[in-house]
Amino acid sequence: MTPEHIVKKFFEEVRSGKNPDYATELMAEQVLAHQVISEEELTVLRTPKDYADHVKEMVEVYGNFSLEIQEFMVQDNKVYVRWKQVGMHVGEVDGYQPTNLPVIEIASAVYRIENEKIAEYWIQIDRAGIENQLIRNKSN
Repeated sequence: MTPEHIVKKFFEEVRSGKNPDYATELMAEQVLAHQVISEEELTVLRTPKDYADHVKEMVEVYGNFSLEIQEFMVQDNKVYVRWKQVGMHVGEVDGYQPTNLPVIEIASAVYRIENEKIAEYWIQIDRAGIENQLIRNKSN
């Protein structure tokens, strides 16, 4: 499978919440996950099971969310994806009780493919934007 095919399948099956456990087929046993949180860079080691659990938690909090890929670019063994995710706040998140109101996530990541698996990624999520929505929804 090409890097393009691997990442598309990852979004279609795993990241979408449809089949999170399929991460074992598309991710290396240990994946370096570089995250930017409030301009602070943090790198964590993720396993396919960790990632599947993370997606399952998103489904618990945001229900069967929609996921739209807005940009998709491939360069050698790296794939850039920017997406928009829209879910309903149906579970507690960061201390915010469910409001059943929509929450939008805009995010992007670069995935590095090695041996036909996702081996590393760099991700940026507008976490402040998500928190602002949670605060606004709480007061409605």
